[in-house]
Amino acid sequence: MLYIPTVVALFGLSASFWFQKNPYLSYLLLFLGSFFTLAGTNRILKTRLMILPTSPVSLEVNNAGNQVGIKLKNGKTVELIKQVKFFRDLSGKSIGLSGLDGTGRLQQYVLHKGQFLTEKDYESLTKLFIKS
Repeated sequence: MLYIPTVVALFGLSASFWFQKNPYLSYLLLFLGSFFTLAGTNRILKTRLMILPTSPVSLEVNNAGNQVGIKLKNGKTVELIKQVKFFRDLSGKSIGLSGLDGTGRLQQYVLHKGQFLTEKDYESLTKLFIKS
């Protein structure tokens, strides 16, 4: 949630530099603020609130952990069949999955601990990927 104060600060500094007759720095800060706005909106709507149609809602993992089926909110299922990689953050509150689907496109998903029904489900998934 640090996107909001960061974006406000970038836009405020951009306006300040604009009126101080330093337009180039103002343009840079305006660009950064716009970029952070888009990136933050996408992250909040897709992973935190799960509003976008490409938000993951369920996982199906084989026992080896080398193939993952991800069901999206729009009803489509994406199969990660090659180069499946698992990433875990240091705090243990979210995980990342990446891999190639059947068409060879790289897909990346972030799943948060709160998306799982129980903490046991989350822990079993992380243990499965750590083993493989």
